[in-house]
Amino acid sequence: MKALTLIFVILIALLQYPLWLGKGSWLKVWDLNRQISEQQKLNADLKARNDAVDAEVRDLKQGLAAIEERARSELGMIRQDEVFYQVFERVSPDESATPSPTTADPARPATLE
Repeated sequence: MKALTLIFVILIALLQYPLWLGKGSWLKVWDLNRQISEQQKLNADLKARNDAVDAEVRDLKQGLAAIEERARSELGMIRQDEVFYQVFERVSPDESATPSPTTADPARPATLE
């Protein structure tokens, strides 16, 4: 009788092995589900970034306001009829007076046409 019980316990253990440790085991399914949720989160972040870039591209293709804004802020350009003024803040003698890196060269301002 003890031998029969031992045989049944071994058979049950052999049948349980693929369920817990085999190719399609619960552990692998759990790990794959975790990887899927991480990938879905990454995909959502990338989709949001792509949507923002797509909106910016559409705005640049359709409207001149976005192009003008970029030319002013990034390139320091001005319009034909505008005058460029660069204002320096007063600083104490121990600090040096340097213009901000986004301002254009006042000697040769670029123009928008």
